[in-house]
Amino acid sequence: MKLATWNINSLTVRLPQVLDWLSTNPVDVLALQELKMSDDKFPHAALAEAGYQSVCFGQKTYNGVALLSRGLATDVVRNVPDFSDDMARVISATFAPGIRVVGAYFPNGQAPGSDKFEYKLAWLQGLRNWLRSELLVHPKLVLMGDFNITFDDADVWDPEGMRDQIHCTDEERYELNALIALGLHDAHRLFPQPAKSYSWWDYRDFAFRRNRGLRIDHILVSGALKAQVSACWIDKAPRKNERPSDHAPVVVDLS
Repeated sequence: MKLATWNINSLTVRLPQVLDWLSTNPVDVLALQELKMSDDKFPHAALAEAGYQSVCFGQKTYNGVALLSRGLATDVVRNVPDFSDDMARVISATFAPGIRVVGAYFPNGQAPGSDKFEYKLAWLQGLRNWLRSELLVHPKLVLMGDFNITFDDADVWDPEGMRDQIHCTDEERYELNALIALGLHDAHRLFPQPAKSYSWWDYRDFAFRRNRGLRIDHILVSGALKAQVSACWIDKAPRKNERPSDHAPVVVDLS
């Protein structure tokens, strides 16, 4: 079973790229973030023609998440229960053989000390509190998406220049490691990876060409699934497309 996550940065603009990628990378489940469209605009028919069912949680102009799958999605939940939020950031569903997938678009946070940063920290705590109970019900769980947080300096092209900046603060990394402490594992780091493996590159200053990026898109697997993870990689090819998303897909293979 293959699962993937991709911040597509407008599905309206990049639906053809998603369809092209799925045709050559027929994953079983693909989590999308930053749809930037309302539910009534979601292209269910085009995806069905490509062999994918879809469940979505959209929002006009901003945010929005979806799960595309070759099998049926059941027990679909939108956003984090018991955390009051008017942003469309999380969608969860169960797929055969009993794997619970949580696709999430974590808040950006803007800058340390800002109101948006405080919202990000509160949102992360709400997510963690919910996942603690969710793991008891669904021990085979995958949390994947755009986390907008790096684990450490290895995930940053310029660690000193970005120290204590957004995506790289101690507060954010504490919350990310608190998710790990629930019994989750960073699938990417279960295997040797090339140095400077990033999943996001700014559109400016030829950042992708110079590989000045961040690894902020993650796939975390529960302990019950860890032994089944046979590979995890970042597919940089779509970042070379004309009018690409600034993120690349991350893929995990569960054998």
